[in-house]
Amino acid sequence: MKLPFQFPLFSVTVLLTAAAFVVDTTAQIPQEPQRAAGHAPTPPPVRPSPTNLKVLPKDLTGDQVQEIMEQWKAGLSMDCNACHTEDRGKIDADGRPAIIFADDSKPEKGIARLMYTMTEEINQKFIAKVDGLGVPVTCGTCHRGHAGPEPFTNLDNQARPKPQVPQAGIADPLSDNKKLNQ
Repeated sequence: MKLPFQFPLFSVTVLLTAAAFVVDTTAQIPQEPQRAAGHAPTPPPVRPSPTNLKVLPKDLTGDQVQEIMEQWKAGLSMDCNACHTEDRGKIDADGRPAIIFADDSKPEKGIARLMYTMTEEINQKFIAKVDGLGVPVTCGTCHRGHAGPEPFTNLDNQARPKPQVPQAGIADPLSDNKKLNQ
């Protein structure tokens, strides 16, 4: 014998189950963040193609050069104006003088090119030939976050002694580093 209230009770149960399912599944859908009306997301800056590349590959994009410069900046704890000339007549959005990246008037830029050439030569001629090493030399290998190369220390945390030059008349390879740091 069927009771008259069974059909509406069954319908209500189905509807409540369906509603719970819909609420549960919509809660799992990632929601797009709310944006203020009229505000579009800020696009990443477009970096112009680099000019005056002398040791870096000439086919690099502005973003690729920027990435390399950020690595050098971190390895040396220096700002762009350490090697690049500032245009004091032009102020960037950050309130600092604009940088003239193509200008070669600062000697530090020439030193950076020389050091880059040296690390590339070490990596290609020596590091690449050591099986399983695979760790390239970078600015940070020697500079370790300082403008000048930092001395390596032994286990006692004492500076290593300067190597003795066996023959008279052979230049000390470390003396050139002292000249660069003065």
